[in-house]
Amino acid sequence: MQLIEQRDIAEFESILRQYRLAQQDFSVTAIDTTDPKTDEVSGLQGELTVTRKSTGKTRQYLISDNTSWLDLFRHDITDRVFVGRENSSRPSRTYP
Repeated sequence: MQLIEQRDIAEFESILRQYRLAQQDFSVTAIDTTDPKTDEVSGLQGELTVTRKSTGKTRQYLISDNTSWLDLFRHDITDRVFVGRENSSRPSRTYP
């Protein structure tokens, strides 16, 4: 069993296409944090880092049987977490 399954990668790419984001603009790295010494039979655990290269924005997600990093990633895309200030269409606030 892999930390990131092929179906998860396919869904990640699908999310990027849905929001018209270039796949090559994102990098994904994963670190396996599963404790090999545990006697319990548990799923893999890890930390996943997604970076948008053009903005330098980075977000980390925990991977386990109890979390869906893809749901969190989709939420972050809709919340424009990966949009840099210079590329944002939101108006900037000015204060007197």
